[in-house]
Amino acid sequence: MNPPALDAAPSLRLRDVRKTYGLGQVQVHALRGVSLDVATGEYLAVMGPSGSGKSTLMHILGALDVPSSGSYTLAGADVGSMTEVELAQVRNRHIGFVFQQFNLLSSLSALRNVELPLVYAGVGREERTERARLALGRVGLADRVTHKPAELSGGQQQRVAVARALVTEPALILADEPTGNLDTASTREVLTLFDQLHEAGRTIVLITHEADVAAAAQRVVWLRDGQLAHADPALARPA
Repeated sequence: MNPPALDAAPSLRLRDVRKTYGLGQVQVHALRGVSLDVATGEYLAVMGPSGSGKSTLMHILGALDVPSSGSYTLAGADVGSMTEVELAQVRNRHIGFVFQQFNLLSSLSALRNVELPLVYAGVGREERTERARLALGRVGLADRVTHKPAELSGGQQQRVAVARALVTEPALILADEPTGNLDTASTREVLTLFDQLHEAGRTIVLITHEADVAAAAQRVVWLRDGQLAHADPALARPA
């Protein structure tokens, strides 16, 4: 099956998106009518306290979940109408994910970890190895390709995770608290990488609760109790 037709560079549009978990009287309203546009090539930070709905929003943006109601279109395609197979194809080919916990396989080298999305996409061994090496080189880890996660610092592990997100050449990068487990120096390294990705034209949505991390983005929006609350211009740098 061919993947759903998407424009080369995604723009994101949510309209009155709601997400409710549970049945009957035991329900959690994680999102309560979120409407948001993210322009192609924009670098957006989403801030909010724990329990505000940030992770649920990230899951919907990343086609890991679908809204209970409302609409979400990615590059003009209605994500809510896609099958599970189509959602998986969109995730693997059009979106790069970076998580707080790195999510690297401890038994695999940096190179093999970065290759994984290409394995799932059916790319041949020679091509995927070359692309993984290039991705690791782009994040400054060309000399660490044989190292396993335990042999790398936290900042280096996160750079491996960024390389893995980049290896499929996605136009959209979703980062969920990517600096949450990093020290100050490693945080700067990762944010510099995001700056470079943004300058190269990628759309980036960064979920964070840290104001200094959010300040790296072009625009900041606040999520509170499942609703967009306000944007603080003081946190967003000039475009």
